Amino acid sequence: MSIRIVGTEIEPRLDWIALTDALAAGHRLPRAEIADTLLYRGQDTLLTRSAWIDGLGIAVKPASIFPGNPGRDLPAVNGAVNLFDDQSGQLLALIDFHLVTKWKTAGDSLLAARHLARPDANDVLIVGAGKVAASMVAAYRAIRPDARFTIWNRSPDAARRLAEAVGAAVASDLPDAVAAAGIIATTTMSREPLIRGEWISPGTHLDLIGAYRPDMREVDDTAIARARLFVDSRATTLGHIGEIQDPIDRGVIGKDHVLADFYDLAAGGYRRDDDTEITIAKNGGGAHLDLMTARHILDVAGAQD
Repeated sequence: MSIRIVGTEIEPRLDWIALTDALAAGHRLPRAEIADTLLYRGQDTLLTRSAWIDGLGIAVKPASIFPGNPGRDLPAVNGAVNLFDDQSGQLLALIDFHLVTKWKTAGDSLLAARHLARPDANDVLIVGAGKVAASMVAAYRAIRPDARFTIWNRSPDAARRLAEAVGAAVASDLPDAVAAAGIIATTTMSREPLIRGEWISPGTHLDLIGAYRPDMREVDDTAIARARLFVDSRATTLGHIGEIQDPIDRGVIGKDHVLADFYDLAAGGYRRDDDTEITIAKNGGGAHLDLMTARHILDVAGAQD
């Protein structure tokens, strides 16, 4: 069996809506078996994520996360995506790590926004100014082609650079920008909450993408408690992600405050109920989402042969 190597050359053929449809379809298959391992050295993290979905395949994705790398002009995150055949266990493909991560991460939150954001929410605030922030602008435009984007970042210069690149405005005052937004995506590495619950207007949808460690938070307890709370996967957020587990541990919310994950999509449990409620979707990622994304990318690559 020949092993397919898929790189960024396939990216012009990828489509955000098609990917989110593939993610939704993947959650109609038998529930994924997943396992994560995390190793730490100071601020550095080694994360290995593995998933097996009966009928779809197997993926193993090791990732090294070194926050100091950008100061050395190196990527902060590095790794590989290994895709194995479901029936034989043979290696099918090596798929570009950054390509899978980009499309999985933004596609995860886009799928949430398709179900939770108000249809008329066209004012979008992106908190952060890195690669994930830029990906979220592209992803949201797939469902909101007329959206008005605003960028806020701790570094105003970085916010201006991204805003110029993607055709967005720059926010100088975060509370005002939060209050004016209908959709908010947080894409930071913050360890302390940036967004306060009292700033959020009724009807707002938030996609929380950063804060992947137990000691990281992007929104405060008030925001979590005010919102109808959703996750992409209970298995990869409960007990692992500080944004969810920290308020649970301190009794701010209970586990039942998490209303649904993507496995509840088919039954209709992952939804907005009215135009006034605040919804929060925590994007915790997970190897099953990497597997679904990698399989979709491989299928797109195969379709062009």
